[in-house]
Amino acid sequence: MQLQQIDMNLFPVLDAIYATRNLTRAAERLHITQPAVSNALARLRRALDDQLFIRTPSGMSPTPLTERIMPRVQQALSLLGSSVTEHHQFEPATAQKTLRVSMNDMAETLVLPQLLEHLQRVASGISVESWYVPRDQLAKELAANSLDFALDVPMISATQLNQHRLSADRYQCMLRPDHPLAGETSLTLEQYLDLEHIHVSSRRSGPGIADMALNKLGRRRKVKLRVQHYRVAPLVVLKTDLALTVPVSLARQYPARCFELPFQIPQMDWHLLWHRSQDEDGAHTWLRQQIISLFG
Repeated sequence: MQLQQIDMNLFPVLDAIYATRNLTRAAERLHITQPAVSNALARLRRALDDQLFIRTPSGMSPTPLTERIMPRVQQALSLLGSSVTEHHQFEPATAQKTLRVSMNDMAETLVLPQLLEHLQRVASGISVESWYVPRDQLAKELAANSLDFALDVPMISATQLNQHRLSADRYQCMLRPDHPLAGETSLTLEQYLDLEHIHVSSRRSGPGIADMALNKLGRRRKVKLRVQHYRVAPLVVLKTDLALTVPVSLARQYPARCFELPFQIPQMDWHLLWHRSQDEDGAHTWLRQQIISLFG
């Protein structure tokens, strides 16, 4: 099959179906009719001699050929788009744009106050929307341009995403300032295990990073409270004898007594993630630099 034998107009349709996993939503994204999308897919199937997508209960599932060619298709579309629009330089001071970011509540606490302060000074026309997207949905949302960025742990298997390490945060044990153990110079493992703990997780069940580290030692802590969000947990600590294992960057925002952990636990790595198709976009590049500089 020669490239000149394929209608290049079909590849944006392929990209839209890949991003949305749905013919109707792909049509809405492209501002064309659903039959036009179906017709384009049929033409691509004949040209490439492959089904490209298989209809499943959860949507249009890409075939191995589609997964193999999509990174280069998206890169080519991105390069073409940037070539067409490269004469339009991004001007932060006059830009009108909504920045959409996936973050959990702790990331919002660390990033949004500084980011909004900065944008207010240099790009007041940029608005920000933040919500949390589950990790297994991030690549799809970023590919569909439903999100501009995500702040999360590194995603090694997501080859279509680019990632930049922003910071590494170690964990401490947080207690209220007048806790019975507050006067200690350090915390032993037995003292840590004697405490009742708060566990923060968006899941209904399952261990946290501290629990997994303790499991390797054959030990187990007592979880008295399980909550969804990091922001509420320190408030409970300040009113009770409960302990919270928390990243230092959050712990330092409260008048609490903090101890180094008496066992080894991996640091929390914050990464900025975005889809590779956005690499050359002027607005995206500028916003990326602003977020990275906040962690500099």
